[in-house]
Amino acid sequence: MDSRRCQVRVADTALELLPERALYWPDTGTLAVADLHWGKTESFQQHGIPLPTGVLEDDLARLSAALTATGARRLLLLGDLIHSREGITPALVERLARWRETHAHVACVLVRGNHDRHLKTLPESWRLDVRETHADEGPFRFAHHPEPAAGRYVWAGHLHPMVRLGGRGDSLRLPCFHVGPGVGVLPAFSAFTGGANVTRRAGDRIFAIASPAVVEV
Repeated sequence: MDSRRCQVRVADTALELLPERALYWPDTGTLAVADLHWGKTESFQQHGIPLPTGVLEDDLARLSAALTATGARRLLLLGDLIHSREGITPALVERLARWRETHAHVACVLVRGNHDRHLKTLPESWRLDVRETHADEGPFRFAHHPEPAAGRYVWAGHLHPMVRLGGRGDSLRLPCFHVGPGVGVLPAFSAFTGGANVTRRAGDRIFAIASPAVVEV
């Protein structure tokens, strides 16, 4: 196993937390990510706000790297795949269709998030199996909103968790996995997102993404 990954056991199941901001479930060959916000840069540009290009390409390269490194057969997208209707330009649709073709052997399941509801249907060329609220598999529920579910451990996104390390004079905020007793929240996959500092409660574990590794803090 790649030494950069962090092994954890949740719901009596072996999982891996990846520095690419992804969760890997080896027994099922499943990679899970949340909050990709495709089209966010394009959306801002539509409103006349100049932003640097390359954000999408960097995110796609990181996602491809995670799929290749793990050999995942399935990709779970835990909501907010897109950012807004305005950002889904023809050029973006075509670029993502080409990326999807590169990974045609990987089944993609999208659990809709609040941003995804800006579009009733997503491009067919992306070949997505869309679930409206959640996907239950084994001991887990995969969803967008981090809400507890009786009898299952929930993996979700939405909150873009961050952890602050260090003191007031010298501190650093990093994206993190926030693994609670009944709900785990994945970091936002897109690098072009803000985030909220996590509040640690009894039983919580926090894993910071301190590239090129994931470390418990």
